[in-house]
Amino acid sequence: MAAPTDTLPSESVRVFYDTAMAHLRAGDLDQAEQVARRAQVIYPRDPNISCLLGELCLKRRRPQEARTWFGRTLEHFTDFPRALEGAGRALLDEKKPVRAAEFLARAARAVPERVNTQLVLARALAMAGQAPEAEAAFNRALALDPDRAVVARAAEAYREGRAQEAEQWLREHLKATPDDPIALRLLAQIGIDANQVRPALRMLRRTVELAPDFVLAWNDLANLHMQEERYDEALETAAHAISLDPELPHGWVIRANILSRAQRHAEAEAVYRDALEKNPGHAGALSGLGHVLKTIGRTPEAIEAFRECIRLHPRFGEAYWSLANLKTFSFAPEEVAVMRALVDDASLADESRVNLLYSLGKHLENQGEFDAAFDAFSRGAALRREHEVYDPVQTQVVHDRIIEVFTPAFLAERAGSGDPAPDPILVVGMPRSGSTLIEQILASHSQVEGTMELPDLSRLIRDINREGKGKIQYPEALRHMNADDLASLGRRYLETTARYRSGRAYFIDKMPNNFAAVGLLHLILPNAKVIDARRHPLDSCLGTWKQLFFKGQAFTYDFFELGQYYLQYDRIMAHWREVLPGKVLEVRYEDVVADLDGQVRRLLAHCGLDFEADCLRFWETERAVNTASSEQVRKPLYSGSVNFWRHYEPHLGELIGQLEPLLDSLPQADRPA
Repeated sequence: MAAPTDTLPSESVRVFYDTAMAHLRAGDLDQAEQVARRAQVIYPRDPNISCLLGELCLKRRRPQEARTWFGRTLEHFTDFPRALEGAGRALLDEKKPVRAAEFLARAARAVPERVNTQLVLARALAMAGQAPEAEAAFNRALALDPDRAVVARAAEAYREGRAQEAEQWLREHLKATPDDPIALRLLAQIGIDANQVRPALRMLRRTVELAPDFVLAWNDLANLHMQEERYDEALETAAHAISLDPELPHGWVIRANILSRAQRHAEAEAVYRDALEKNPGHAGALSGLGHVLKTIGRTPEAIEAFRECIRLHPRFGEAYWSLANLKTFSFAPEEVAVMRALVDDASLADESRVNLLYSLGKHLENQGEFDAAFDAFSRGAALRREHEVYDPVQTQVVHDRIIEVFTPAFLAERAGSGDPAPDPILVVGMPRSGSTLIEQILASHSQVEGTMELPDLSRLIRDINREGKGKIQYPEALRHMNADDLASLGRRYLETTARYRSGRAYFIDKMPNNFAAVGLLHLILPNAKVIDARRHPLDSCLGTWKQLFFKGQAFTYDFFELGQYYLQYDRIMAHWREVLPGKVLEVRYEDVVADLDGQVRRLLAHCGLDFEADCLRFWETERAVNTASSEQVRKPLYSGSVNFWRHYEPHLGELIGQLEPLLDSLPQADRPA
């Protein structure tokens, strides 16, 4: 929104303002806010800087803090339209539409030609129950600029979580105006959220074709390529985004993120450091650098990077969780005090609050304060669950279909099909059940390659569904495949996983959720080995519930859903044991702790590998480890986590009730009281 001529920034403050806006346009909110805050200290009464800070707070879901910044401006410039609109938006985010409409009406009178002001006024009036007035404001916006009004309205709906409405408006708009890059990018974002990757990819490619200088769209495209593990394309796209404005660190951070995901850790570290040279306090660069250093085992340096991130960005919850997630880390008293204050700060964004609650829970657990720890974890899990979508009935339906297809007769008819290569060793199971420990033991063998949690098998299923074109889906589609088809799928899996390998005879695919695809793996690669990582059901589920996952695993934040998921996991693994006897080796964490030598020999024998003593000293093996257990598997085994659930037993009634059918079959000493 244009400012009156007497409030335009002076040349000196304009440098700060333009720099912050450049970061904002590139999608780097952290850096934009840091620059704006620095400017505000030097120019405390500049209205544009204060309003920019308010707008950044709104983007970060801190409406109360945003209202403070807009209020400061209105103290000195009572009719400044930008501050009036900002205050109205903040009140709207606080669910105070009547007061919001008062500020927005004043802003609309001051700048009647501004489309966005009319639109947000319409929304406030509608929320306040003033339907005729809301319709009139929206019609004024349409009269001013029909195309822009529709896209702005869709953007507001998307921001509020009404993605279906936003998509409908955008599709109608694009029928009439198919070359609108703003609308195309927004529709692509909605598609990405809905996991509609291919349409989103097409829309982003079209967006940058129409608007070659649209840095945000190039960054979105690079991130989407990275998500799909098209790393060469992702790096090429990121390089183009950087070329549009090489001084902005955000593009360099995206490039480093891609390199990190591609397991090119040394290159990723170098690029993160390049970004930090351009801007020493960049939160994304510091956090990313910490993750790379943690992954390659340079833990003290990782801690230093995360702590520097916290020092410069004390509200950045991800850095606290990155430290807590080391599992072996202890927070200093002053860090704990900050966490305690922040989790009760009403202006804190949900994402940061969740990270801080889990971090505080881990700290309290380390101190033996289990009741307080449970409370922190519970608050964090409940808040995170609000942002997740999970249907336990759908999980059961999918497993029903898999069990119905993979009968003994179905498997017998296809015996001898698939590619005979013995290369893959799949480690499956529930999260936090010892799968990383098993991986580290096997990766200590001279013939075994440790990789990561590979998405290739699930993508193969997605390809089967895509090729079925909605008519016949997985698993029923397998009934219509012959031996050549199955062998082709096996070769495709080996080809796509080849990028993670460096020449050893065998490799590990440690994606826990692959347990439902054991039958598919057997059909396409009958000589592949499978290991089921098991742990006491309550330890397994509790450990999963206390773990904050970056994405996915939506079933882990509610005890009912978690218990139901575990029962489904146990059910389908029992099915594989019945129809594929000897295919899966069950390895229990408690047995490995009690008898490392015996369980290592058993593991190696199942995989057809000769015994090597290095597997007993797995913690000495130097390799990148990406999972939450990375620091734990770099130390010798300890028994402290066996039956850890007993510390929380008074709080586990709902989970115990869900798992009762399994718990009743355990020895008396392993059952709840």
